[in-house]
Amino acid sequence: MSDTTTGAGRFDPDGVTSSSRALRAFLHGLPGVDRVGADQRAAMLGTRSIKTTAKARAIDLAISMVDLTTLEGADTPGKVRAMCAKAVRPDPGDPSVPGVAAVCVYPDLVAEAVGALGSSGVRVASVATAFPSGRSSLGVKVEDTALAVGAGADEIDMVIDRGAFLSGDYRKVFEEIVAIKAACARGSDAAGAGGRGDAHLKVILETGELATYDNVRRASWLAMLAGADFIKTSTGKVAPAATLPVTLVMLEAVRDFRAQTGRMVGVKPAGGIRTTKDAIRYLVLVGETAGPDWLDPEWFRLGASSVLNDLLMQRQKMTTGRYAGPDYFTLD
Repeated sequence: MSDTTTGAGRFDPDGVTSSSRALRAFLHGLPGVDRVGADQRAAMLGTRSIKTTAKARAIDLAISMVDLTTLEGADTPGKVRAMCAKAVRPDPGDPSVPGVAAVCVYPDLVAEAVGALGSSGVRVASVATAFPSGRSSLGVKVEDTALAVGAGADEIDMVIDRGAFLSGDYRKVFEEIVAIKAACARGSDAAGAGGRGDAHLKVILETGELATYDNVRRASWLAMLAGADFIKTSTGKVAPAATLPVTLVMLEAVRDFRAQTGRMVGVKPAGGIRTTKDAIRYLVLVGETAGPDWLDPEWFRLGASSVLNDLLMQRQKMTTGRYAGPDYFTLD
């Protein structure tokens, strides 16, 4: 891939994105993914066990990485406020439990979440760009993003146009991500003194619709080249959602991207992560694939609201020696 390097032999992102032809050549020149090997490595790492003190630290780390989410048509301001209270104090009876990383809501409920969270440090994320399908015009997607960021969102979760990607129109997908990234900045500027700074952009690949691991790798690089701050597996509305092998491929991509460009990009598996064992499997995968730098809420998130209660129950079991009843924690 000689067109990806400068004369000094360094990776040249501007070169690979300079034209549709160069972008396609780069993406299709990426090494193919050994599907059997990826499945086997993910399965092997998934069998690792963590005991006692290390497990306690892993549980707290996993709690701090959760994006607590409500994305239903029946969402109400009251439901959002209750979720925000849980985000700040996941276990009201134990103030030593860390807060979660963020809450995620639709754009019209961002202001409600911002008001409820105040200065807690829990971030407000919002889905935009015609979530979950992504089937709308670029103008509508940009306006949707600007609405959320202008209301105070710290993070935007956008969905790529899977139809364009699967038909090979990589340039369209690239340009949409660039436009939404720019809208993150413009929206916060429009918010004036009340703005919370430029929103970080999490790009949802919807890997369940990409069909192959090669496509997951290509979509990961495409999103990062366009300026994504995070790459995310899924909307949670399509099966399969997050899986260990798919997340492995994405972690390899962010690791290699940093090696080539010096820029770190986060990863967020979302959907299908329900138990403490599941969460710990992902933490092991992160440490063994991308490395310890990614074991931080700044660089790794769990898009799995249902896992939080199990993490809290396991934590209480380790602390007190007994499980809380299933109705001890609020339902999300």
